[in-house]
Amino acid sequence: AKLRLGIAGPAGSGKSYSGLLIASGLGGRIGVIDTEHRSAHLYADLIAGGFDVLELPPPFSPDNYVAAIHAFEISGVDTIIIDSLSHAWAGEGGALDMQGKIADKTGNSWSAWRSITPKHNALVEAMLQSPCNIIATMRSKMEYVQDGDGAKGKVKKVGLAPVMRDGIEYEFTIFMEM
Repeated sequence: AKLRLGIAGPAGSGKSYSGLLIASGLGGRIGVIDTEHRSAHLYADLIAGGFDVLELPPPFSPDNYVAAIHAFEISGVDTIIIDSLSHAWAGEGGALDMQGKIADKTGNSWSAWRSITPKHNALVEAMLQSPCNIIATMRSKMEYVQDGDGAKGKVKKVGLAPVMRDGIEYEFTIFMEM
């Protein structure tokens, strides 16, 4: 069985470095899909044996992520680190951006998801079906809930949530928060 690991956390919590350490412990060649402005290079001399980097610039469409995953599979890496998967959802050209542009043209935000959801699902399937170990980092945002009814309710912080489509944590064998 191949590892499917999701790591979520706020900026500076150690998602990228932890992913690299875990990948290093698994052994074999490591490939990093880097959407974080070359941040993987910060750790180049800290990981024994090094790793390959595929810098993924905008647009961060799910299709571009799938192509990057397949490129690493073809190149023979054993573990693919996607740093960060959040851009496929909330980045420039990501699913939310694509959906918003369709909704602006058609005036119907609900039906815009009809063409975006299959692209998102294809990305999830590419991660799940990959012959490589997959480690995906995700940014976290503060999650809030409203306690009580309407205007009388109080808003309170309930913790962190990954910047990604709801339920993404169920797609991983292991999901951890930093």
